[in-house]
Amino acid sequence: MKTLRALIGLFVIVAVIYTAWKLVPPYFHDYQFQDVVSEEARMNTYTARSENDIRESIFKKAQDLDIPITRDQINVRREGQTVNISADYIVHVDLPAYPLDLKFHAGSKNKAY
Repeated sequence: MKTLRALIGLFVIVAVIYTAWKLVPPYFHDYQFQDVVSEEARMNTYTARSENDIRESIFKKAQDLDIPITRDQINVRREGQTVNISADYIVHVDLPAYPLDLKFHAGSKNKAY
């Protein structure tokens, strides 16, 4: 009986570690991507870069972070001294018994004073 409990306990520990191994990286990459989006909005409020240039810069950084996103999913709007950036994307995680899609939204709005 003690051996069975030990095996079940070991199985639970391994399952938790494996699940964390699969789920933590997408959340960490989203955190980094949100930082990139906020920085781009903040920096480009005071520049004359076009929406397409900003979008391309964000897309390249998303590729570096392994974010599964296309250029069309990155919305950049410049309205006078205000820059709005938003991006929605989905990360598919294959867990053995429960595959799931994690939905993320990165966005920032910055305006000059």
